[in-house]
Amino acid sequence: MTTDIPFCYDVVHIGPYFCDLIITGLPELPHLGSEIYGTEMQMAPGGAFNTTYALHRLGLKTGWVTDFGTDFFSQFVLAKLEELGIDPTFFRMHSHDLCALSVAFSYSQDRGFISYTDSCEPWDLLSILRDHRPRSVLLGGLEYSPVFLEFATAARQMGSKLLMDCQHREATLKTPGVIEALREVDVFTPNLCEACKLTGLLNVEDAARQLALFTPLVVVKLGAQGALAIQGEQVVHAPGIHVDSVVDTTGAGDCFNAGFLYGYLKGESLESCLRYANLLGGISVTGHGVSQVPTREQVEALASQYEALMEGEIDLPRQPGLGWSFKVKR
Repeated sequence: MTTDIPFCYDVVHIGPYFCDLIITGLPELPHLGSEIYGTEMQMAPGGAFNTTYALHRLGLKTGWVTDFGTDFFSQFVLAKLEELGIDPTFFRMHSHDLCALSVAFSYSQDRGFISYTDSCEPWDLLSILRDHRPRSVLLGGLEYSPVFLEFATAARQMGSKLLMDCQHREATLKTPGVIEALREVDVFTPNLCEACKLTGLLNVEDAARQLALFTPLVVVKLGAQGALAIQGEQVVHAPGIHVDSVVDTTGAGDCFNAGFLYGYLKGESLESCLRYANLLGGISVTGHGVSQVPTREQVEALASQYEALMEGEIDLPRQPGLGWSFKVKR
């Protein structure tokens, strides 16, 4: 694998598109034999789009490796992507339906999904490394197949950093290939439930320490409580920012990942990376999906106000459209 070409992308993000149908204002969790109604509903691009769009807003040159078909959901998302100016270089278009739909039931502290996606043949990811040489590769979920291990080795040889989210998986550390995969990535970013499920441990710090035996940097997302990171002997907990009104938690973890990667590629300290991540994740819940994702300039303006945001001294009002602002509370 050649390494004589410069880095062409800051990030190549690998993950499927989804069309999210988001229902909020539900009185309780859905259960069999009953019908409940929400107070608001929105349809928006989702899945790997969330992080891709956040990285785009932060000014990072981002390529998204994903597939689309001729179905309504694909075409709906594609129209939004064109409107937002998302780089289509790695979009693979199919002449048949490729449906990917998630119905999200969103609450103030968390969210759940009922999802469906059509299957699709795998990508030749080695050719993307060879032809486009990204500074970093972000994987939207836990990957541990032999094909992934081959790809990870090639990425490391080329000098690309590998960051991997977890998403909901049935795998644990006892699953063949999982530990080997974790050893190949530079940063692993599960949420609290995922970290505990993977390790079989109930305490989040114990789970993070267990995962840190295999991955150099483990970042565990704790929702409104912020995040916990372990890098070698260093343990950092960054509390989340205060948000008065939670509209929708869908995509908060995706935005968190984008904020962390933004700081990571800037060479910031671990604490600063977590603060960027918490800012993006916290701001995202003030609107539906990722409609409230701030720009690089807005994030930098808020970075020095982090302590005030933690204490709730700055208000983060919901803003319509793509605009976003903040105001100091009186």
